Amino acid sequence: MKLISIKLCNFRSFYAKTPEIVLAHGDVTNTTIIHGNNGAGKTSLLNAFTWVLYEKFSAAFASVEQLVNKRAIAEAKIGQPVECWVEIVWEHDRKRYRIKRSCRVYKNENDFEPGKTELSMWVGRDDGSWYFVPPNQNLEDIINQILPSSLHQYFFFDGERIEQIVRSDKKAEIAEATKILLGVEVINRSIRHLGEAKKTLENELKIIGDSETKQLLKQQIKIEKEIERINNRQTEIKQELEYQQTIKKETSNRLRELSAAKELQERRQNLESQKAANHGELKKKWESLKKAISTRGYTVLLSEKTAQFREIIEDLKQRGELTSGISREFLHNLLSSQRCICGAELHEGNHSHKNVKSWLDRAGSSVVEETAIRMSTQVDEIDKQAAEFWEEIDREQAGINQLRQNISQIEADLDNIQERLRKDPSEEIRNLQKRLDEIEEKITDLTLEQGANQQQIANYKTEIESLSKQITKQKLNEERQVLAQRRIAATQDAIERLTLVKSRQEQQFRLQLEKRVQEIFSEISFTPYTPKISDRYELTLVENTAGIEAPVAASTGENQILSLSFIGGIIDRVREWSQKKMLMVPDTSTLPIVMDSPFGSLDEVNRRQIARIIPKLANQLVILVTKTQWRGEVAAEIAEKIGREYVLVYYSSKPDCEQDYIELGGGRYPLVKQSPNEFEYTEIIEVNRVS
Repeated sequence: MKLISIKLCNFRSFYAKTPEIVLAHGDVTNTTIIHGNNGAGKTSLLNAFTWVLYEKFSAAFASVEQLVNKRAIAEAKIGQPVECWVEIVWEHDRKRYRIKRSCRVYKNENDFEPGKTELSMWVGRDDGSWYFVPPNQNLEDIINQILPSSLHQYFFFDGERIEQIVRSDKKAEIAEATKILLGVEVINRSIRHLGEAKKTLENELKIIGDSETKQLLKQQIKIEKEIERINNRQTEIKQELEYQQTIKKETSNRLRELSAAKELQERRQNLESQKAANHGELKKKWESLKKAISTRGYTVLLSEKTAQFREIIEDLKQRGELTSGISREFLHNLLSSQRCICGAELHEGNHSHKNVKSWLDRAGSSVVEETAIRMSTQVDEIDKQAAEFWEEIDREQAGINQLRQNISQIEADLDNIQERLRKDPSEEIRNLQKRLDEIEEKITDLTLEQGANQQQIANYKTEIESLSKQITKQKLNEERQVLAQRRIAATQDAIERLTLVKSRQEQQFRLQLEKRVQEIFSEISFTPYTPKISDRYELTLVENTAGIEAPVAASTGENQILSLSFIGGIIDRVREWSQKKMLMVPDTSTLPIVMDSPFGSLDEVNRRQIARIIPKLANQLVILVTKTQWRGEVAAEIAEKIGREYVLVYYSSKPDCEQDYIELGGGRYPLVKQSPNEFEYTEIIEVNRVS
């Protein structure tokens, strides 16, 4: 999606029809800067994009029911409709689209009544004309196929609130949104449709099959329904766990705010971070242990066989059947050619022939000798690997034991802190600790249930595999039975293959995304922290202390940088995968970013680094900034990337308002002016930079 332009009419602070804002795009000057003071309409402009495309608003957009400009309503006659609309033009896959979303209000004596919102779309023709898309087509679907609604907050966002992306209760949303970009939903739909087709075929087979086949199918369907029930419960547990974790975090923060418990609570949170880090390392140790056993564990079982091999080789050497030097193959070649390497003729019966032939009994086979040498090397390597295997096992076991001791000590310290808080003189502290105990108990119960359900699902799947094999072995005499069975088998095989493809694609993308996010974060931030993306797309910062990764209590600024790095990483990786034709969706190699106030709470160094990097992250960038956010280092870094530039001029109805200006490109532009009437409104003017 490449944004071309946007126009507004009576949308919030923008009175009447505004001039068209043409948005920059290209390889070099891909950035559009829109300047405006607080309250001038930057947030309104950001939400104009999201409203026209998705009829959605950002968290900071207040009074969403009041879209129509107040001056336009005030100037209208009683009963007269007042229209508000936003029109945007964009290009995608070599096609141009123009959409317009409008709403009306009808003025009455005391207030106004809202009317219906309408969406219209036109598609550009090659001759430059526009084709009107009939309203009976689902226009939202067309937009969502280009950039899904669930992803809009990652490309149109308020920079001062972007750190919410890393909140723990956002991870499921992030995971699903990213999968949509990858096209995983296409695979999910295919798997669902195949599953429905399989059930239809099984029902057909149940009707035409013999009694034993019917019974097996009945059992299989019963188990599949039970798996579906447990999976639904697992989804509920996952959501409940995320909710409980959020409540736990809020309760812990409240406890930390109380001065009497602050030191203990900070100590507890530090210990919990250490515990989580140790558990993470413990999981890695177990994975390494399992990998070592599965890949090299066989070597320790071959010591007897390698000893036998060496005995055989030694015996062959002692019997003279395995010698180094002249080989039988070489002697046979000499006798066959009837000429020795010294030039003597080797005719049957002559002295030279007899001498050469006598060596046949003493010479060994070169093939056997080479094989023996090669196998001896391999056997030596097996013995070496066996020794290394035991060293690695001992090392991993020692690490596991140490981590267990660490966790045990941390848990003891945590129990001590909890006990002290339970007995604290302050009733509020005791109540908060009691609440935390209840939350912990709930989390433990849910986690245990989740684990039991996972095991039950695994057991059920094993049963289904067994039943499927039994069904396959049934003697199906009728052609219809045979055909139905073949179709079921083919459908199941397709489901398994698609599931494997989905899993591999998700894993590969997540690992590549994590690497790119780490690179971007490292370029921007001067901290030694490393971003991590879990299997559930939980975005965190970690630090490596004494070889152990520990979570970092990141500041708001660090979370902003982390979130920007994440969005930039997604765009970069999706662009790369799209260009390599690795995605299962239409071309998404061009994605825009429209961001409001991205530099608000950052220090000078981070502001400079972000200003330098963000124009490289997206194919197209629109930045809405205040004068202070645009100061020095930001302006210097972005100047060469600017393709278009605008100023939002705020007309204040305050009688003694202080006027404000901004110097841009050799010119002086107003930011705040005195309104010529009793209304406040915003005007858009374009900046003409002196080249």
